[in-house]
Amino acid sequence: MTRIKVNWDAFGIAASLACAIHCALLPLVLTSLPLFGINIIDNISFEIFMIVLAFSVGAYSLYHGWKKHHHSFVPLLIFSAGMVLLVCKQIWHNYQYWFLLPAVLLIVGAHFINYRFCRVHNHAHKEDCNH
Repeated sequence: MTRIKVNWDAFGIAASLACAIHCALLPLVLTSLPLFGINIIDNISFEIFMIVLAFSVGAYSLYHGWKKHHHSFVPLLIFSAGMVLLVCKQIWHNYQYWFLLPAVLLIVGAHFINYRFCRVHNHAHKEDCNH
């Protein structure tokens, strides 16, 4: 049976970019949706779903890279800072655009650094590895 491998970093980057597109472009491009009874702009449920999706995929991806490859907390710390800014964007909604760009840059940057660390170390092992 063929086993399908998922590149979680690529999936995490895609989820983060989807979140960025939603947050930045959707209000500009799709402002006519309420005329059709569709409201995803400033929809708190959709916003929370996107944040939970980005966190879930990102946390798993970065944990996998840390555990199996590079053993560096740097991507996790950068990702955590980005997620905190995303939550701040929801709390202080009037300043959402000030929080959005740094949050997205930190999250995408964390995935990129994780990807680079995984490739550079090429499965670097320490004493605590169980594989």
